[in-house]
This record gives sequence, structure tokens and C-alpha cells, in this order.
Amino acid sequence: MEEIVQETWNTPRKPIPVFKVDPVLVLIFGFLTCGLYLIYWNIKVAEVFNAVSEREVISQPIAIFAGCCYPVNIYFFYLAGRDGLPDVYSRSGSAQKDDTVLLLILGLFFPMIAAMIVQNDINKLYN
Repeated sequence: MEEIVQETWNTPRKPIPVFKVDPVLVLIFGFLTCGLYLIYWNIKVAEVFNAVSEREVISQPIAIFAGCCYPVNIYFFYLAGRDGLPDVYSRSGSAQKDDTVLLLILGLFFPMIAAMIVQNDINKLYN
């Protein structure tokens, strides 16, 4: 009996949405809008992570509620550090690092700083 081999070299990948923002602007917009910008930012980052990983890493409801509710915000940054960023590093050719604990702590006390760190790593995709 023959085994069927499926070739994947020519399978089209879902395009990665372009979301390149200066990390300092993430901080400034976050402060100027009293955190409302982070809701939009969470949605766009979730789209990037999902496209890079080719699976759902962070769902849209999690991304939306993360901008409004601190326990969900911590979970968002946990997922970003554990599941989203490693795929970003491998796709961009950057050195692998684990910032999960750092993002958890910053996500609890300074979510705009955690967003800056994540945005800086995402920007490496577009260089």
C-alpha cells in the first residue's frame, strides 16, 4: 500500500498584516487616550500573531477585553510571550528569548510598557 505524501512547499501562506508602529508612539497614544488605543493595538497585534503562527494564538474577544479588564490583559501578554513572540522571532530570524514573565509583570503594572516591548519585536518582521 502506498503512502500519500502531501507537498507543502507551494502552499500559499496567509499574508502577515502590516502593523509597524514606533514603540514610543504606542506609549504616547496609550497615555493620550487613557488606554483606549491599547484596545485597537491588542486587536491588530492579535491579527499579526495569528497570521505569523498560522493558527489562532489570541482570539479577537480576548484582544478586545484585554484593553478593558486587567486580568484579561495579563492573560493577553502571557499568550503573547508564550505563543506569539516565539513564532515572530523564528519568522524574522531574530534570536529566541522568553519574555513571558517580564510581560506578565509589566502587563499587570505598566501595560503600555509591555505593549512597547511587544511592538518592538513585531517591528522586526518588517525590516
